[in-house]
Amino acid sequence: MTEYKHTQIGYLMLAFISVGILLVLNYFYLSGKTNPFLLVILAALVLCLLLFCVLSVRVDDEEVSLSFGVGLIRKRFPLSEIESHSAVRNPWYYGWGLRRIPIGWLYNVSGLDAVEIAMVDGRKFRIGTDDPTGLDAAIGAALSKKR
Repeated sequence: MTEYKHTQIGYLMLAFISVGILLVLNYFYLSGKTNPFLLVILAALVLCLLLFCVLSVRVDDEEVSLSFGVGLIRKRFPLSEIESHSAVRNPWYYGWGLRRIPIGWLYNVSGLDAVEIAMVDGRKFRIGTDDPTGLDAAIGAALSKKR
């Protein structure tokens, strides 16, 4: 059984979001009042912290799967539907998070390295990782066992 598990923490994203949360909380503390607009901002920051600061990737004998943060946002790629894969480097402007990019979809919490997966139906996805060589090798090993 082939299995690869890797979790990447987006430390920079974590720091920026945490600073934002602390600034809003500091405003509430110093002013002694609650601002409805800042409450919405605070809730959005906490939600982003829970959803997007960690990316976990798993490769097993059946699929490549990933989940952001606490696991509410997930994606699975059955090995039988993967045509090719390769380690790639994203341009800086592709950014972080879950987003549409010119070639398909990007799942990323930090950095520029990723593994691109091309599906048999032509769709492409990029999974951001700080271990592109390991993830690419794990996908290759799982695919070679499957085929």
